[in-house]
Amino acid sequence: MITVKDLRPHPLDQVHRLIEPGPVILVTTRHRGIPNVMTNGFNMMVRHAPPLIACTIGPWDHSYQALVETGECVVSVPTADMAATVVDIGNCSGADVDKFEEFDLTAVTGEQVQAPLVAECFANIECRVADTSLVADYSLFLLEPVRAWTDPSQPQPRLFHHRGDGTFTLDGPTVDLKDRMTKWQYLT
Repeated sequence: MITVKDLRPHPLDQVHRLIEPGPVILVTTRHRGIPNVMTNGFNMMVRHAPPLIACTIGPWDHSYQALVETGECVVSVPTADMAATVVDIGNCSGADVDKFEEFDLTAVTGEQVQAPLVAECFANIECRVADTSLVADYSLFLLEPVRAWTDPSQPQPRLFHHRGDGTFTLDGPTVDLKDRMTKWQYLT
């Protein structure tokens, strides 16, 4: 029988490396007419319907003020082939660099928000800030998707996931267990 003495303690400041669920995303904003894009590895779906996304963006991020003032953004989902560019985007600030130009990204006008979509990404989700009650204490914005887009030329995208230490996990094979989702058939 295994006891706690057989296990190794894990540092609390690295717990995120154990349960990181979502893909690395890009978050775009438009502030005072200027578009920006940032890399984000701390995000998750909160609920299915109506959809709600949680995303950590703090005052240390150039995009923070834009999100606070405009109340809108786009969550763009890059594919694994964009991983190096996405990491590079996260290594600079929109206060110093026009990231769309620097990284040769194509800004696309959406329908519901002023922030641009990123054409190179598999998916783009136009969002409005739904709740800011957790921002002051946790830098956690709750975002309500108001329009979503996918690129039909990328029917089976491979996403990548932040492991918290400069390494990433790429999506692998898909396991289809839809027939076992008896309680949640409406999701399949």
